[in-house]
Amino acid sequence: MKRYNRRVEKNGKKKWIFLGGLLVGFSLFIAAYQVSVYYSSNESCMKCHVHPHVEDSWKLSMHVNNASGVMTHCVDCHLPPKNQTWNHYSAKAKLGIKDLWGYLTKDSTDFQWDVKSELEHAVKYIPNESCKECHKNLFPTGITDDGITAHLYYDENEKKLNLQCISCHLDAGHYNPNYKHGRMTGIPSVKINTSLEKKFDSATPVTSFSDFTEHIPGTAVSFNMIAVKGGFFRMGSDKKEAFHKEDEAPVRNVTVSPFFMAEVEVTWDMYFAFYANTMSEGRTLPEKIYANNSRPDLDAVSGPTPPFGSPDQGWGTGSRPAITMTHYAAETFCQWLSLKTGKKYRLPTEAEWEYAARGGTETPYFFEGKPKDFSNEGFMRKFFAAKTDVISEYVIYANDSKNRTQEPDKVKSNPFGLKNMLGNVMEYCSDKYSPDAYGKTSETVTDPHATEGEEWVVRGGLYNSDAADVRCAARSHTRHDEWLKTDPQQPKSIWWYSDVRGIGFRIVCEYN
Repeated sequence: MKRYNRRVEKNGKKKWIFLGGLLVGFSLFIAAYQVSVYYSSNESCMKCHVHPHVEDSWKLSMHVNNASGVMTHCVDCHLPPKNQTWNHYSAKAKLGIKDLWGYLTKDSTDFQWDVKSELEHAVKYIPNESCKECHKNLFPTGITDDGITAHLYYDENEKKLNLQCISCHLDAGHYNPNYKHGRMTGIPSVKINTSLEKKFDSATPVTSFSDFTEHIPGTAVSFNMIAVKGGFFRMGSDKKEAFHKEDEAPVRNVTVSPFFMAEVEVTWDMYFAFYANTMSEGRTLPEKIYANNSRPDLDAVSGPTPPFGSPDQGWGTGSRPAITMTHYAAETFCQWLSLKTGKKYRLPTEAEWEYAARGGTETPYFFEGKPKDFSNEGFMRKFFAAKTDVISEYVIYANDSKNRTQEPDKVKSNPFGLKNMLGNVMEYCSDKYSPDAYGKTSETVTDPHATEGEEWVVRGGLYNSDAADVRCAARSHTRHDEWLKTDPQQPKSIWWYSDVRGIGFRIVCEYN
């Protein structure tokens, strides 16, 4: 009994020691946190940073003296963001120890303040991620054309050239009346400024129904157009096809006229040529843009206003498909291109799109394989992985995309010579969407075009689509309000969607 009592007494002591340790540890943590908070204030920073006019230059800077009235604190710029907890506090500890040592052992009158204010020294103490933490939108309202060009160049070359925000904005945190705002050297590969590249003088003449390479006059941009012979096909799918949906029926016998279609989806090179050429001209009303679809003599059109932040989502520009633009913006691009080339460019009809995507085949895909074998859906996927060995040669989709768009050369062409007809980005059509659109026409129809509905047809699926949703017959549609939910502008943009990344478009050219 005595031995038992001693054991209980001993365990009781251990419990109190453990609880006491927890209390002491928690108290030390709280104390350390409070010390950290105290030494993160602007006043504590200025106790050590005694270089001349530090307080005055900071208060006169854009980070304090601005129209919004929002103050940016010292630690907001000079430490990694607080959401990067370890990086934030480890950098704080290193800088704190260095500052304290310098304060105790060095004479500030010996410092070369002019040198320390230069870019080569300043970049060491301004983490670029801190700039981006606050400035998520690189294209705010009111930005100049030069600003757009510079920010696009920065966005594409940040990692490759180790560019930093402070490279141009050295005076953002500390006002310097003698500082001249920096400019990026070189030109963006996205062709915003092609002054140093050879520009095409004229568009490519088309004298026969054959493939051609179009040149956009006044730019260095060109792209391939594929001659798609007209013909007959069965549009849609029946209930026998795996993953068939009701809006794909009834199957219709459709004849389409000959047309030219772009080999790839509209690229950033192409779209930024349009952007650079039209962004300063104001706004052409949507009703005028859509009315122009039936007109041979187009008026001049205006182009997009600056987008919400990085329009390519940081994935890369160049030959990657342009994304996040609205259907209206895509239509405007087509009309601008028509004006530049003297041809009739437009979005494909839904029938033209499916005819081109099938490439003369009648199977769910234009290549061999069954949707159930490629899809991640179904009971058997709990035990066996989906097949990818064939579909990945032709389609950028959920199983091979790395959750982002890819360049066209990542896939093979379909039988008509077209790339990325399935996957990569959803492609706008000129038809309005209706779930029963096929049933509203006769069983046999020529060049159908739906004009009734609230949303627009989109086809092909995107980079994160399951294989079931990149079948040739699969249909989808825009979700205009949903894709604009987080747009901060009032009224909301007519040019860019804020909440969808996998939307783009492909163009066709009429053959007379």
